[in-house]
Amino acid sequence: MPYKEKTIEKKYYAIGEVAAMFNVATSLIRFWETEFDIIKPKKNRKGNRQFTKEDIDNVKLIYHLVKERGFTLQGAKDMLKNDSNAVKDKMDMIDSLSKVKEFLQELRQQIP
Repeated sequence: MPYKEKTIEKKYYAIGEVAAMFNVATSLIRFWETEFDIIKPKKNRKGNRQFTKEDIDNVKLIYHLVKERGFTLQGAKDMLKNDSNAVKDKMDMIDSLSKVKEFLQELRQQIP
């Protein structure tokens, strides 16, 4: 049986790592934390925020609504309050279609 390396997944991410994932300032992440109830990172004894995978998914959802779709903060709050599951489903669909598009583009480049 061949050796298979295990991928180590972090449990907690620092605010700088989360900001880098979305290419935004850490201050924006802190601001969204105060504005949206769905972002609730744990804080250690020093007061440093520790974001879980769920928190990052919620930040991704807010980023999608505010930055990519152009919603106002109030509009994003209303959308999340009324139908957050539909928003998550649409976002997942967009991610899946983007991956399929990338795969097809790679295939196209390989054809002479």
